[in-house]
Amino acid sequence: MKNFEKLGKQLITKLSQNKKEPKAILDFRLAAFRNFQKLKNPAYGPNLNKIDFQDIIYYLDPKQSKSNDWSQVDKKIRDTFQDIGVIDAEEKYLSGLATQYESEVVYHSLAKELQEKGVIFTDMATAISEHYQLFHKYFAQLVKNDDNKYAALNSAVFSGGTFIYVPPGVVLSKPLHAYFRIDAAKMGQFERTLIIVDKGARLSYIEGCTAATYSSNALHAAVVEIFVQEDAICEYITLQNWSHNVYNLVTKRAMCEKNAQIKWIDGNIGSLVNMKYPAVILKGDNATAKMVSVSLAGKRQKQDTGGKMIHIGRNTSSSIVAKSIVQNTGLATYRGLIKHDKKAYNAKSTIECDTLLLDEKARSHTLPLNITKNGSSQISHEAKVSTLSEETLYYIMARGIDYQQASELIIGGFMESFLQELPMEYAAEFNALLKNEMAGAIG
Repeated sequence: MKNFEKLGKQLITKLSQNKKEPKAILDFRLAAFRNFQKLKNPAYGPNLNKIDFQDIIYYLDPKQSKSNDWSQVDKKIRDTFQDIGVIDAEEKYLSGLATQYESEVVYHSLAKELQEKGVIFTDMATAISEHYQLFHKYFAQLVKNDDNKYAALNSAVFSGGTFIYVPPGVVLSKPLHAYFRIDAAKMGQFERTLIIVDKGARLSYIEGCTAATYSSNALHAAVVEIFVQEDAICEYITLQNWSHNVYNLVTKRAMCEKNAQIKWIDGNIGSLVNMKYPAVILKGDNATAKMVSVSLAGKRQKQDTGGKMIHIGRNTSSSIVAKSIVQNTGLATYRGLIKHDKKAYNAKSTIECDTLLLDEKARSHTLPLNITKNGSSQISHEAKVSTLSEETLYYIMARGIDYQQASELIIGGFMESFLQELPMEYAAEFNALLKNEMAGAIG
């Protein structure tokens, strides 16, 4: 398959035809492109007007068909993922692994016992061709192709991504993991993720993201839809470490039915601009949602993140804990929404926003919007900004600890509530990535 040209109807048609998609999918893509052309950039957050949509590669063929045998994957791709430790993790503590390189999934595996139980873990192209009825029932139900400009763009040109279905009552004891890699200059990656956790089932899913660094900018515009059915539990973990030339503009949304639970863990280290506000719709009675995020905004970085909790069912509960570390002209913004519907009786929400400023050039904003439409719900919001104070550093250093170690101890304590939510191996990896990003800032 050849790499396609500039964004337009011809590119979208070629992409769909080469994937041998049903006409309904092509129609969906073309409608999305028309919506993309009409929709404007967000009126809030970082300025996105510098993005040149005709200077982006919308499809790049890795020239590697999907394989479940790692030895059959192209050596260059294999070495890339080996260097970042992805493959070693599979054998130790994963139920399955998918790796996407540029525009396509190149490697995929799932434990045999889970296949026998009816678990589906595959890429979106396979879901369309082999599980279309299930795919069609849920696809674009939470994120329509006119939801916002970048969701529309994804809907027009999506490729690769992840499709997961966990049958009723099936419990995955180990996580599924997907890893997305951009290696080319001016690359656009537009994966689509669709997850269905059926009644009483349980899933833990982890995704990681990295990109090579170039002087030109790259674009990542993903869409994630998660359906957590009655009595089901889903844990969704994202560890984003894009390079500092990437615009990360994503739309992520989940729906929780009666007694369902979702935990959304979100780590953001990289990217030039990051706009990400995962949303959970607590539709069913007694549904619960917890969101814990951390972001690092370094030199010239804009981390515009937050969360949305929409309460519809009775006795629903949600909590958001948002942590930001800012240094050297970085800007971290928490942008959140809590909404309790008029029928969401006895709904409860708590929001905690903490920011740690490492120097005088660091900046942060907290922009919450809390709405309740009934008299029985409860919402509490707490925001705190602290600095790497000389007094605290002096107190720790008086115990014989040097400046670097004392600074790391303070930052580690600030991060503790986030790291506790990660599997131990990923907590250690994320902590190491954080220290690497901050090297020199606290030296």
